[in-house]
Amino acid sequence: MALSKTMNAKLNEQITSEFYSSQVYLAMACMFEEMGLKMLAKLYRKQTEEEREHALKILDFIPSVEGKVKLQAIPEPPAQYPSVLAAIEAALEHERTVTKQINELVALADAEKDYATRSFLNWYVDEQVEEVQSQAQLAQIAKMVGNNLVQLEAYVAHLVN
Repeated sequence: MALSKTMNAKLNEQITSEFYSSQVYLAMACMFEEMGLKMLAKLYRKQTEEEREHALKILDFIPSVEGKVKLQAIPEPPAQYPSVLAAIEAALEHERTVTKQINELVALADAEKDYATRSFLNWYVDEQVEEVQSQAQLAQIAKMVGNNLVQLEAYVAHLVN
């Protein structure tokens, strides 16, 4: 079954969104690195690669259902945040935005009775639950430790090692 033009376009937009997510997390990793927060930098560098994989997974799916990949320009991500907590909270909000995008894709697949795409998107639905939960937990810990970034780094070290 070939993708509808609408679904094809929306999946191409999602590829761009996932690559943008990768860039957002890379910029955060660079900020953390500059601050000497090696564990946070490592965590967000890992997140960068995961988001890139998410984009490539969609990129590989589109031709398998007779669609066409059309890569688009990736917007420039923010380079700095006022604080570590602000960056983490921005990551959480970003994941909530991506969740809405995935949910919209699922709704479109359901409306079009595009069962192949619907099945494919189930993985993303599950992944977004994990992504939002992990960012929410990190934000909660960051709030609890306040300005004690050494303590936050110690916590994050357990996540990345």
